[in-house]
Amino acid sequence: MRRAICPGSFDPITLGHLDIIRRSAALFDAVSVCVMVNGGKGGGMFSAEERLEFVRLAVAELPNVDCLRWDGLLADLAAAQGASALVKGVRGAGDFDWEYQMACINRGLGAGVETVLLPASPEYVYFSSTMAREMIRYGQDLKKYLPPAVAERVSALRGRGSGA
Repeated sequence: MRRAICPGSFDPITLGHLDIIRRSAALFDAVSVCVMVNGGKGGGMFSAEERLEFVRLAVAELPNVDCLRWDGLLADLAAAQGASALVKGVRGAGDFDWEYQMACINRGLGAGVETVLLPASPEYVYFSSTMAREMIRYGQDLKKYLPPAVAERVSALRGRGSGA
């Protein structure tokens, strides 16, 4: 069985992320979506547990996709899961440059793990989790940016005064 890992901070998961995950699920027998803690991105708007919940809601309809949280090195997770590939989405040259560097590092750390870079679908090229967080902060409609179940959950959290 060929397993891939789709890692990310998913703060929150967007329709662009979900597009990459769906496309990965069509290419691999099994896909693990991994909520990572990225020290370079700061604390985030949502806790790791909330982000994991959002990812689970978003991928519920995909039978060959599971979700997990990982705080360590991605290459270690790939080895533990028996994954042959890491799948990352890229929106442009800046994303490509960064992901290429990460691919080289991960390949050096985990023998046999390749990185597959999927270009973003045109409708998602200009949207990011950063922009989604701004839409959330200012109470904008989220259905154009987030999977429907996630948009509903974020709206419910926002209604409780969670800061979302």
